Amino acid sequence: MTWGYNIMLSAAVRAAFVAGGLALPLAGPAFAALDVGEPAPRFTATAALGGKTFRYSLADALAKGPVVVYFFPAADSADCSIEAHAFAEAIDEFAALGASVIGVSADDIDTLARFSVKSCQSRFPVASDASKTVIEGFDALMQTRPDFANRLSYVIAPDGRIAYYYQNLNPDKHVQRMLGAVRALPRPAPPR
Repeated sequence: MTWGYNIMLSAAVRAAFVAGGLALPLAGPAFAALDVGEPAPRFTATAALGGKTFRYSLADALAKGPVVVYFFPAADSADCSIEAHAFAEAIDEFAALGASVIGVSADDIDTLARFSVKSCQSRFPVASDASKTVIEGFDALMQTRPDFANRLSYVIAPDGRIAYYYQNLNPDKHVQRMLGAVRALPRPAPPR
């Protein structure tokens, strides 16, 4: 059993993984408190995109489609920079699926403004949660180092419910897992 990560899939996402021939990941013990199907905490936060700050609203983002909310420990650390770069490289794929991405950490907004240009390549926003209110609301606080967010990614469906989550300190598979989960979301019926 792998103790370093946890994956939860909704029934629809699980069925789409199987139908698409994708391997289902093994689930480890539950670390994230937000299970598939639970409502995601709505939040607003100061965020940065391309070095400019603005007020980010999860509710506003969900009105446009699914949202990937990923938590990371510290801007400019090697693994967090790798993960941000990977999300930046895949942002067009997320957009083609109607999804947006927001990164969240406990870093101050000035640090994240620089990080949004350097590592995020001005492709997606990162939000500051110095009070750790959002981090705690998503149960993303690192247990061994409570000043930091854990590396935990969620896919939130447009109805505001958790569709999928993945936790692993290794940044290598978060983008791939999030893209797979967004692809597997049920598509809305075309208007008549």
